[in-house]
Amino acid sequence: MFTEKKSSTLAQPWAMDAAATAEHYQAIIASSDDAIMSKTLLGVVTSWNAGASVIFGYSGEEMLGQPMLRLFPANRLTEETLILERILEGHKVDNFETVRVHKDGHLVNVAVTISPVRNSAGVIIGASKIARDITEKIALEKSKRHFEAIVSASDDAIISKSLQGIITSWNLGAERIFGYLAAEMIGQSVERLLPADRSHEELQILGRIERGEKIEHFETERLHKDGHQVPVSVTISPIHDAQGRVVGASKIARDISERKAFEQRLNLISSVFTYTSEAVAIIDAEGNFLEINDAFTHVTGYARSEIIGKSPLLFRSSHQGPEIYQQLLTTLAETGHCQGEVWSRRKSGEAFAGLLTVSRICDANGNALQNVAIFADITPLRQHQERLERIVNFDPLTNLPNRLLLSDRLSQALAQAKRNKQSIAVAYLDLDGFKVVNDQHGHDVGDQLLIAISQRMQSSLREVDTLARMGGDEFVAVLTDVGSVEDFRHMLERILKACSEPVCIDGLFMQVSASMGVTLYPQDESDVDQLMRHADQAMYEAKQAGKNCFHLFDTSRDAEIKSRSEKLNRIAQGLQAEEFVLYFQPKVNMRTGELIGLEALVRWQHPNLGLLPPAVFLPLIENHLLIETLGVWVIEAALRQLGQWKRSGFHVKVSINIAARQFQAQQFPERLAAQVALHPEVSTADLELELLETSALENIDAVVETMRVCHRLGFRFSVDDFGTGYSSLTYLKRLPAETLKIDQSFVRDMLEDHEDLAIVKGVIGLAAAFNRQVIAEGVETTAHGEQLLALGCHLAQGYGIARPMPAADVMAWASSWRPPVEWTTQAV
Repeated sequence: MFTEKKSSTLAQPWAMDAAATAEHYQAIIASSDDAIMSKTLLGVVTSWNAGASVIFGYSGEEMLGQPMLRLFPANRLTEETLILERILEGHKVDNFETVRVHKDGHLVNVAVTISPVRNSAGVIIGASKIARDITEKIALEKSKRHFEAIVSASDDAIISKSLQGIITSWNLGAERIFGYLAAEMIGQSVERLLPADRSHEELQILGRIERGEKIEHFETERLHKDGHQVPVSVTISPIHDAQGRVVGASKIARDISERKAFEQRLNLISSVFTYTSEAVAIIDAEGNFLEINDAFTHVTGYARSEIIGKSPLLFRSSHQGPEIYQQLLTTLAETGHCQGEVWSRRKSGEAFAGLLTVSRICDANGNALQNVAIFADITPLRQHQERLERIVNFDPLTNLPNRLLLSDRLSQALAQAKRNKQSIAVAYLDLDGFKVVNDQHGHDVGDQLLIAISQRMQSSLREVDTLARMGGDEFVAVLTDVGSVEDFRHMLERILKACSEPVCIDGLFMQVSASMGVTLYPQDESDVDQLMRHADQAMYEAKQAGKNCFHLFDTSRDAEIKSRSEKLNRIAQGLQAEEFVLYFQPKVNMRTGELIGLEALVRWQHPNLGLLPPAVFLPLIENHLLIETLGVWVIEAALRQLGQWKRSGFHVKVSINIAARQFQAQQFPERLAAQVALHPEVSTADLELELLETSALENIDAVVETMRVCHRLGFRFSVDDFGTGYSSLTYLKRLPAETLKIDQSFVRDMLEDHEDLAIVKGVIGLAAAFNRQVIAEGVETTAHGEQLLALGCHLAQGYGIARPMPAADVMAWASSWRPPVEWTTQAV
């Protein structure tokens, strides 16, 4: 504050009276580019300058009296609570960076300073806030980080150094190429990287840089941290300061090790022909040998003088017919390349297998000049391959087919069953008690037990069946053409008996059993993997049923589970495709005809099934995450529609049904407030939240607390279907709901059912006793309305007033609807 001295204003021309000072500060605030605002301790905006309008897009008229939360993104709503707590403690929140929401929805980066506002008594009554738009600053920092990221991510070494050769920057590419970390090199001389025989290069480079020259792409070598030399291609450019003086150099070094290695490889290729262990021959355009290598002589037994000028047909073997060679020649003529296994014979007459590869060499015009043939003796490889195939397809312990071979055989069995219209059983077995044998007697004894049981099971099957070991103590049997149910059961019982009979190993008698799951094709019309999974599922059922038995896979139960999953997926797709719509049912004052609100009701506009009521899909997702997703959509759709109506001059409140799972989700009030804040035309007072009585009573303490938080944000509640939840008076007293809705099941039958009438009277009486508003659902006739009015209930909705309708029909209905005369003339 300014302290006024005891001198005349003429001596102090800067001095101003209080009014002038206030006007001066008001001018500063009005002309500031920063947003200067104030708010109450409840977060309600009380002042708003032109800078705030520029930064956030809202005019003062739009923000004064509104919650500051309108500017907060959904994920930052908690900041306001923390800020107000700090202000109440008398602290200043100084220059912290955060994000706020512009009127058009985009995010604004701001630096904020918030100070307490005190009254003349020194009591804190609010807060003043200065927000500076730092979006450009953030963008510049982002751009800087972007360029830094490019340098960091480059595979090339990007290094800078002073004119004295001292390294000033070092990127990840430099770390990868030279092995040194940035911390090891920054501040060090670049000469650390120079081999002894290239130390002179640095003086020459620095001299040229000082003269402002750029050194383009010269190849040299530098030292890696581990001591080996790295061939590099280098470009060096001078670095200038603001005055244009050369103050250093930037260097880009690319590792050319691979290219150098390739050049060396080319030099080696010429020696490969001579020293390779594979037979190589060059054949001229007429089809005769032009040149061979030493390995060719070693493999075939023929000397070079015996081969040159001869035809390759010299090596033809009787193990193969001429069609193999003709096929290779055709492929060579069509593609310029062919490969295949062929049988040949050595000079001694011995036949051997070889892998032949032939490639055509052409001139610049595409004319064939020669063919290069590479021939490898693969006779030992063939023998080894047979051994490998045995290992790949068979279990090494039991010699049974393994999982891979089983899959192939099951595929073949399914194909045959389809052709012959036969049945197949897939049985998945797990030995009961095998782990105990392993633990007590060791793995060697366990292995012998597995071998013995697998042999017994194999003996119990037919030759057309397959038994495979899946691993551990699990087996799968594929039974083809199982015939009648009786025969099929006998086959399974034989397998179970083979597993459960005692086995003697080293004088010890051991006994286990098996749990077996079985699925039948074509009853279970699945693919190979799915059949085995279904059999595996059934096996676990057999385990739980007591073991030493089999359990058949239930295809109908599985289909039911799949059907529910498919329905849930379809609902999710419908949400994604925006197939859901809102209908609105009016709520009126029957005596005055006033429209007091609309209830938003969701419908599914199914592309194939037409308009579906909520009873078709809501029960499926009631306890699923989709109910929350749908709930968020309903709120957003209702807010959009409210905004459109308000812009058209049609003002009405809308009630929205909130599912229990959605209402009990964490931060529900904050998320709901954030959704409303994104629609400037709509306020929280325009919405009423409807909770089912039954869901409200599930967790009364949590529900009450959430309702109180919503109340503080401006939302109001009604309890839907009241009377169906067996609520006590204590619960009714605790629930902070403004309205009770009498369930339509009581209202619809109250004219004929005295008990329903008594319930309706009771709810109306309770509402009056607890100072709650009451509205009746299910008003279908004029008589229903007359009865309710006689009981003191004036508010209602139902088919007798209006059916739920699309949003486009609401305004026309509201302008034309009149209540029946029997309602408006009934004595009060």
